[in-house]
Amino acid sequence: MCIRDSLRINAMGLPIAFALTGGETSDYKGYLPIMNADGPAPRVLLADKGYDADFIREDMERRGGTAMIPTKRNRKVQLPVDPAIYALRNMVERCFNKLKNARRLATRYDKTADSYLGFINLVAIRLWMRQFVNRSYHYFGRFIIFGIPKKGFW
Repeated sequence: MCIRDSLRINAMGLPIAFALTGGETSDYKGYLPIMNADGPAPRVLLADKGYDADFIREDMERRGGTAMIPTKRNRKVQLPVDPAIYALRNMVERCFNKLKNARRLATRYDKTADSYLGFINLVAIRLWMRQFVNRSYHYFGRFIIFGIPKKGFW
């Protein structure tokens, strides 16, 4: 079974939504399930050439966002892409890399799409948990580490 992945991330590079499509389908088939998922409205769509379609660009404009997608070579009108904004696309690739650090995802051991998607959710939860564990917080001018005020600061 071949499965393609579509991913929606937040500004910190953490996954918000994930969609699976068949391996024989085009990349842009995963666009609508991702964009219709719950979560904040995206302002910028950073995608590769596989997502270069007129309906994607029009949909992003209707949603009040901008599509930063390089145009395919066979498109008659080549649309420019801001290289500074498109350079942020590496956050998407780094998120895929973090997800595929789980060997089970990288080698696709699961036989069904449901079990594969379930394990993707587990790995995404693990990535999100890293943002909330072992962090020091600044609270009213005092440092609180692990919920215990650190001595010597007041």
